[in-house]
Amino acid sequence: MSRVCVVTGKRPVSGNKRSDSLRATRRKWNPNLQKVKVIVDGKPKTVKMSARALKTLKAQEAR
Repeated sequence: MSRVCVVTGKRPVSGNKRSDSLRATRRKWNPNLQKVKVIVDGKPKTVKMSARALKTLKAQEAR
């Protein structure tokens, strides 16, 4: 499975890491993905979901 959230579509973004001397080296920021069991079409399925999406879904569930 790739590093993509199935709910929000968040994926890794890239940019530069900057040292104290402002020397630039390439780096990547990965989304905070968690493996979660969700019911899809009546069957439990394990998917990768970002922690932010999981938090939002849990808040919607509580309402």
